[in-house]
Amino acid sequence: MLLLGIIGHPLSHTLSPVLHNWGFRELGIQASYHVWDTPPDKLTAFMAALRTLPIHGASVTIPHKETVMPLVDKLTRNARDIGAVNTLYWQDGAVWGDNTDVTGFMAPLLERGAEPGTALILGAGGAARAAVCGLHQAGWKILLSSRTENRADRLAHTFQAQHVPWNERHVARPDLLVNTTPLGMSGPFQALSPWKGPLRGISLVYDLVYNPKETPLLIQAAHEGVEVIHGLPMFVSQGLAQFERWTGRRFPLPAAVALLEATLALRGKA
Repeated sequence: MLLLGIIGHPLSHTLSPVLHNWGFRELGIQASYHVWDTPPDKLTAFMAALRTLPIHGASVTIPHKETVMPLVDKLTRNARDIGAVNTLYWQDGAVWGDNTDVTGFMAPLLERGAEPGTALILGAGGAARAAVCGLHQAGWKILLSSRTENRADRLAHTFQAQHVPWNERHVARPDLLVNTTPLGMSGPFQALSPWKGPLRGISLVYDLVYNPKETPLLIQAAHEGVEVIHGLPMFVSQGLAQFERWTGRRFPLPAAVALLEATLALRGKA
């Protein structure tokens, strides 16, 4: 029986156990996936437990994607390039850190056939790094804005992006607006949006928050007639890449998206 789980804090919103445990059942894999709520001051202890308990691997989410990096033995090229880890796994007796967020982030844009233009990324954490990396590789011009000015400045410099001060973000008129912040996420941030004012000049809004499906930002975009990309397809695509890393198998992507849409709908009625 393979033992896996997710570390982060808070984790009340996560759909990862639903996704991965369903995948195990679908493919007949003897494994279970758990929620391991890990406050920042407990991360080192968890990594010690990972090395002593029969844990096969783990997902890594906010706020550990960068701080876990020095606690692993080796990093994949993706993790090094992005500067963040969202997946832990064992290989040849070593704990590796990987990142499947670029694959997950770009999948809905590639499916839509979005042509490179100007993108404004809100946020400067691990998810933002993945978004900036993927868009940079695809030839987009990137603007970056975050409440954490120093982090935004460093990230912008790494990928030759333009740093826009947080209080000036509304001046930009990008083709694509991407929210990588937790604003809108189920929990204490659910009623908040990273954008104030109309979405003038923006043709596509992509919110990486997947729970709830309809965030304040996406609701505003739909009301103003702006096309949207929900966070769920990215979440499922990055989860599929994790699942394949751990098991060597792939679950059916459309069925997984439908499962999680139904799960969110049920939670919304609770």
